[in-house]
Amino acid sequence: MQVDYQQLNGIALAYLGDAVYEPFIRQHMLELGYTKPTKLHHHATHYVSAKAQAALIERMQADDVLTATETEVFKRGRNAKSHTSAKHTDVLTYRVSTGFEAVFGYLQLTNQQARIATLAQWCIQQVDEGRVSSVK
Repeated sequence: MQVDYQQLNGIALAYLGDAVYEPFIRQHMLELGYTKPTKLHHHATHYVSAKAQAALIERMQADDVLTATETEVFKRGRNAKSHTSAKHTDVLTYRVSTGFEAVFGYLQLTNQQARIATLAQWCIQQVDEGRVSSVK
């Protein structure tokens, strides 16, 4: 059964997108040699925290990395109403990061594995090279 991404709200897309993006980061952490759980978690937050994801999607927009459809999906995810609240960030940052995750959910549902890998690697590179900071 194929799920139509257009029928899903932004929160549902973000739910999937979070699971799609994170394995790239976990693999990257292991490739960097982090093996202790506390170090893994600490360093991974530079890539997967709401602040990091919000900064990454803002950089994507500034650098014109997203396609028109990906931008529409981002906006839908960003504007989705959530019944949960962020634990470690403000509401605006949380909503922008939801849009980031929605893009990855959309790409998964439309079976764009190469695009997922390209964007995930782009994100990793931005953080690794200090172009994006998770600290605001």
